[in-house]
Amino acid sequence: MLSLNVLPSSNVSFTKSSSRYTINASGFDRKLVNVAKNQRPSSLTFTNPTSGFSHGFSNGSSADPICQISKSRSDFGKIWGHPFGIFSRFSSQKLGAASGTPQESSPDGEIEVSKPNKNLKLAVVFGLWYFQNIVFNIFNKKVLNIFPYPWLLASFQLFCGSVWMLMLWSSKLQPCPKIDKTFIIALLGPALFHTIGHISACVSFSKVAVSFTHVIKSAEPAFSVLFSSFLGDSYPLKVWLSIVPIVFGCSLAAVTEVSFNFEGLSGAMISNVGFVLRNIYSKKSLQSFKEVNGLNLYGWITILSFLYLFPVAVFVEGTHWVAGYHKAIVTIGKPSTFYLWVMISGIFYHLYNQSSYEALDDISPLSFSVGNTMKRVVVIISTVLVFRNPVRPLNALGSAIAIFGTFLYSQATAKKPKIEGAEKKD
Repeated sequence: MLSLNVLPSSNVSFTKSSSRYTINASGFDRKLVNVAKNQRPSSLTFTNPTSGFSHGFSNGSSADPICQISKSRSDFGKIWGHPFGIFSRFSSQKLGAASGTPQESSPDGEIEVSKPNKNLKLAVVFGLWYFQNIVFNIFNKKVLNIFPYPWLLASFQLFCGSVWMLMLWSSKLQPCPKIDKTFIIALLGPALFHTIGHISACVSFSKVAVSFTHVIKSAEPAFSVLFSSFLGDSYPLKVWLSIVPIVFGCSLAAVTEVSFNFEGLSGAMISNVGFVLRNIYSKKSLQSFKEVNGLNLYGWITILSFLYLFPVAVFVEGTHWVAGYHKAIVTIGKPSTFYLWVMISGIFYHLYNQSSYEALDDISPLSFSVGNTMKRVVVIISTVLVFRNPVRPLNALGSAIAIFGTFLYSQATAKKPKIEGAEKKD
């Protein structure tokens, strides 16, 4: 019998057919040891959450220690569960261990967070995502009602996101990506389309009710299928059929909208085109930059979009800002209230996008699409209640049909899970 003593205390034994190996367990966390006792007797794995390495002993053909490297996600999932995004995965693991919550083992023997903890995390993420989106839409509209200059407001929102990301990178709460000239050039196209999508949506918000803009924006899947088809992609019949209720519902909502404005309608439609082209162009131009995670990618898109938009905003609206500002102060009464509304719209614009990346990181694309559809429902209902927008029965019916069509589209485009063990392409 071969014994390895770390400290003089109780021992944990591993039995093999011909020999037994004894390891002193006093140097390890007792909760991890208790968890390991309930796992498969074939292996015991201790994971270091800070380094991403897990060391174990296996009952394989050799008694030598095995070093398993678990690839940790260096993406947006490292910042979750807090409105300001400063809880790391490491913190969540420590909290889980401290609470004594049972943990589960993956097939390769690594200890994972239990399902109740994961469901709680997703509930927090979705709750933040919905709440931040509602807050943004409400205060964005409040500002635009008294200061109808969407180009400046959209620029300020991108500026807030840029400063936010620079703070995360400089404080090392989010790893700063290593970029070069090639990456920036590849990002110019997606950033341009993102700029078009954002400013067009903001123009739409300034002209019509928030609920109407979101109904029209729910038609984005239809634009995605059309543009992708023109570029050579093919879709099954069920996908094309799912577009029918989207188009019909949006059309019915448009013709019965009390606050209908052609500029507001066209702004929402152009926003759909911009975001669809951003997604398509990103897939084509950023394939070789997969090491840049989702949040960092969005951060650089935000910075470039601000540089795109602000000079144009000065040209389009710059001569009206001073007079518009004084008029807004007279209307609202307190300058501090106006500043607060503008700041909230800027900060929460970035935060809800940040939370959407976290949600997409932790769930399947299908679940994300369903969650995004329900988010529009929640936002529409919330803004109607806050601003007391009149809604006709046919308008409500059209909105419901369009959103239901978006749900059908997400179901029709859901990819089947890949079979494990399938051969990889060379």
